[in-house]
Amino acid sequence: MSTLLTLSAITCRYGQRQVCSELSFSVNKGAIVSLLGSSGCGKTTVLRAIAGFEPLYAGQIRLGERTLSSVGNQVPPEQRKIGMVFQDYALFPHLTVAGNVGFGLHGKSASERQRIVTDMLALTRLTDYAQAWPHQLSGGQQQRVALARALAPEPELLLLDEPFSNLDTALRRSLCLEIRELLKARGITAILVTHDQSEAFSMADEVGVMADGHILQWASPQTLYLQPSSAQVARFLGQGHVLAATVHGNQLHTPFGSITVASTANRAVELLIRPSQLRYHASSPYQAQLNSRSFQGALTLSTLQLADGSLVQSDDPALAQLPLNSLVGLALSPSDLQFF
Repeated sequence: MSTLLTLSAITCRYGQRQVCSELSFSVNKGAIVSLLGSSGCGKTTVLRAIAGFEPLYAGQIRLGERTLSSVGNQVPPEQRKIGMVFQDYALFPHLTVAGNVGFGLHGKSASERQRIVTDMLALTRLTDYAQAWPHQLSGGQQQRVALARALAPEPELLLLDEPFSNLDTALRRSLCLEIRELLKARGITAILVTHDQSEAFSMADEVGVMADGHILQWASPQTLYLQPSSAQVARFLGQGHVLAATVHGNQLHTPFGSITVASTANRAVELLIRPSQLRYHASSPYQAQLNSRSFQGALTLSTLQLADGSLVQSDDPALAQLPLNSLVGLALSPSDLQFF
């Protein structure tokens, strides 16, 4: 699979404030990737730099064989062959759906423009709304109009900036999968920027977890979840707690006893414990107070407090039957433990 987009050690800043420094990654043609991180981590700035809205203070951005950005050299956004879907959709209220979709098709004949608009409306299931106005549409329909408009000029790369943040949870999930299927069917390369882990995991082939202008880990969603590269990545992805532990020889000493590991070091570590790894064991000497529980449909998540005040969670259904504030015995599953 050939590389379409390459960012080589780029630096972006606003005035004297550096937003990202020496950031690098590449995207293969036809891939969907995501930049995932909390607000202020620099992900949207990176997207804007790719689109041509922000200059580079170091590094280079290439799309195929073309250099789009380098220090003192910047191809204008309209010449980059890059489409963008904004967080607020940015639809023109004075244009119909068809008018919005065809807005960027300058230089094409009327018949060709009409053909493309018709194809895009069919692709995004908006044919019946061609003459509707943006204010007459639901949030999901407006998002599909924005997508159709971005795809109409046949860009080499599609950028999506928090495209689902204004939608309710159910619609966000369904539209996320719908757009992924659409992009994959058309072989469109895309970059999604989001702070929502579920969006990134359900849409992207690979995800770059960002913090403080740097990419902490770039991997598939499965690898990120099962093998986070650091405690910082593990904490951000959630669904688990990081506790202090130590390794002596081949023994990992945890708040729940010692476990044999493939290590010979002697050092303090941080241990990631996921809810599925912590089980109720009535006779265990390692006890915690059952503080609360949260029913989540397929499972009940119990929160427990250890003697040192640390919190952990377990999805063991046996804990859902025990009284709150009681002391319960716990055992840690030794399989797939991650420590840093």
